[in-house]
Amino acid sequence: MLAEAVTAAAAAGGTAMVEAAGSDLWAWCKARGARLIGRGDPERENDARERLDRTAAALAAASDDAERERVRTVHARLWRGEFASLLETLDGAEQQRVVTELRTLAEEFGSSAASAGGAVSGNTFHGPTSFQTGHHNQQDNHFGSTG
Repeated sequence: MLAEAVTAAAAAGGTAMVEAAGSDLWAWCKARGARLIGRGDPERENDARERLDRTAAALAAASDDAERERVRTVHARLWRGEFASLLETLDGAEQQRVVTELRTLAEEFGSSAASAGGAVSGNTFHGPTSFQTGHHNQQDNHFGSTG
């Protein structure tokens, strides 16, 4: 695979992780990113989840917009490197599968998705209310008796 495509996918994945951190989409993005990095190894997946939590904590601790942007830049580079290292260890079809998954992460959790998909703000609810946000959601509601 072209080195440029691999580099672009790693950068897109790193940016998506940082952009989603702290958003309503974070839990789902973190799980997908950790699963991708872990590649079936529960210990590696747990380690990735902990490092992703540190990224979210660093962003939350930023004192102002300038500091938050600096932290975003640093952590996006860290995750880009993580994904690039992963991609370098893979060959052929497996590398293509991970590149595709990173591109999907970028589409689903990148800056436009993190700021638009799943943001619920400024609403007032009176009485019973239900709403759902995000991608690929499924909801089954059952009312009344089962008999």
